[in-house]
Formats: sequence, structure tokens, C-alpha cells
Amino acid sequence: MSTTSYAVSAKARAKFGKFLSEHDYDGVLACQSVAEVMVYLKSHTHYGAVLSGVSDRDVHRGRLEALLRQFQFKEFDSLCRYDSSVSAGFSRYVVEKAEVEQIIHFLILFNARSTDRFMFRFPAFLSKRTELDFNKLANVRDYDGLLGVLAHTPYYDILKAFEPDEKGRLPVSDIENRLYDLITRHMTAYIDKQTKGSERRELTDIFEKLTDYSMISRIIRLKRYYKLPPDVIKANVLPGRSGLHPALIRRMCEAESAEEVFAIVQSTKYGRLISKAGADDQGDIGPRVQYQIAKKNLHFSNNPSVVMISFMFLSETELMNIICLIEGIRYQVDPKTIRSMLIR
Repeated sequence: MSTTSYAVSAKARAKFGKFLSEHDYDGVLACQSVAEVMVYLKSHTHYGAVLSGVSDRDVHRGRLEALLRQFQFKEFDSLCRYDSSVSAGFSRYVVEKAEVEQIIHFLILFNARSTDRFMFRFPAFLSKRTELDFNKLANVRDYDGLLGVLAHTPYYDILKAFEPDEKGRLPVSDIENRLYDLITRHMTAYIDKQTKGSERRELTDIFEKLTDYSMISRIIRLKRYYKLPPDVIKANVLPGRSGLHPALIRRMCEAESAEEVFAIVQSTKYGRLISKAGADDQGDIGPRVQYQIAKKNLHFSNNPSVVMISFMFLSETELMNIICLIEGIRYQVDPKTIRSMLIR
């Protein structure tokens, strides 16, 4: 491994070492308000720098989340600068994920007829890298307007295939599935083109596993919340580059319930990692498994690109945890319940 590669891996591992500890999570759980959470993060964690100029009197949930997300992007960007051979594809993946998050956020508001409440949380320093005009998106009030904003982006062909139903609502879950499948395909195409050897094998393995567990989670959600027939579920599952055997997919789609799907998966090799990840709630399989895969690769991989993408996934998990804490404290949820929802 080159000197640059050692530097990337060492820096990523050092940054991970500054992530919130169990003591920090206890400290945040003891807070009584969003302002107290901000003060704790500013005073005791690696988020101090980005929060240093923020007054606890002015902070609110949306602004705090935006600042933390900005910090997250900058941390990953700083790693990308160390190794230009892998930075382009991963930087694009980060930007596309952020773009898709904003589109999904808009679609949820669209279905609620509340697009006037859309406030994009896209870090300003990434604005030069995005193909989306978020100022225009914030002013969209109908579906044709949304398609117009997306016309020159990779997402247009996906969105134009859908139309609002008789109640003016869109199938957000289906659209979300296709959007994330698109950016995963972009990433795997980059891996195929720009990497080789053990680096390609490790990166391919990561994204294949994430696709597998994402598919499992999706089948469970469709069974639990939509009660769809097997053929419809199978049509809504986009396998991409998946390691799931077709016979296993068929068994899950034909299962009578979400609980039966979960039991089927638990009896396969996929069940071991689900159990290790502590995914007792069938709805959070994907994030918990992603955390386990990323943590293992961050510590043991010798490929800087693998360490970088693992760091990004771990950083996303920490941000998810903090948002969960903020929301739980804001709505006075029992601390034990909040803790059970954290991914560690």
C-alpha cells in the first residue's frame, strides 16, 4: 500500500475514533431540549468546531441538523482530497445521495400538499457539484414543475414514469427504491471501470450485500404496510447486482406475512449478520447491517477506497443516531426507547 493509501486509512480511522462514545450518548440522553443537545455536542464532541459560532438561544432542530450534515460532508471531502484516484466516484456518490434525499423529502411534502414547507438542507459548499437547482425546486407547486426542474438530471426518466393518482399522490416508496437503485448502479459501474483486484472485490462485496439487505427490508415493508400480492412485490423489487438466490426471493415474496419473511431470512446465511447487528425490529435491517459491514471494513481493509466508503457509512449512522436523539428528546420519548433505536 502506498504512503498516500496509508494516510487515507489512518486519517479515516483517526476520525472514527472521535465519534460519539457511549458516555457521549448518555450525556445527550440526559439533555432536556434541543438547545441542551447542541450545547453538549459543542462542548464535548468533535462537532464543536462547526457549532462553535452558534448560540443555544437561536438553535432549532432544522438548523442543527443542517450544520451537522455540513460537518459530515466536509469530513468525507477532506478524505477524498488525499487520493484523487478514488475521490471522483465517491464524491459523486455522496452528492447523488444528497440529491435523492432532497427529492424524496420534496415528494413526501408533495403528497401532503405542503410543498411550501420545502426547505432544502443541501450544504452550500456542495452546490457547485450538484445538477439540481434547489432554489427552483423550492418554488415548485405541481408535478409538471418538478419534472421541469429535473429535466436535465439522471432522475428525470425515473420520475416521468409516474403520475399522481386520483388523490394527487405519488408512490413515494416505489420512486425512492428506483432512485437509490440508480445511484447504486452508478457507483458499481464506477467500481467496475476504475478499480481492480482486491479493491474491486471488496467494494463489489459491500454494495452487493447492501443491495441484498435493502431488498430484504423492502419485501418486509411491502408485506407489512401494503399487503401486496407476491407478483406485485416481486415486480417492485429491483435486484441490481444482488447475491440473493432467485428461489429465496420467490419464497420471501410468497410468504404470508412480514414476520414469515423475517423468519425465512433468519434461517439463511443472511440471518447471522442480522442477529449480530441486533436488528430485532424488522424495519431497520438495512441501516444496522450497513453499520456492521462498514465498521468491520474500516478496521480491517487494506484498501483506502474501502476504508473511505466505510467511514462515510459510519458517519451517516452517527448522524442518524443524533437526529433520533434530537427527535426523541424533543417529543419527550422515554430514554430507554430512544436508546433502543440507536445503531451501535
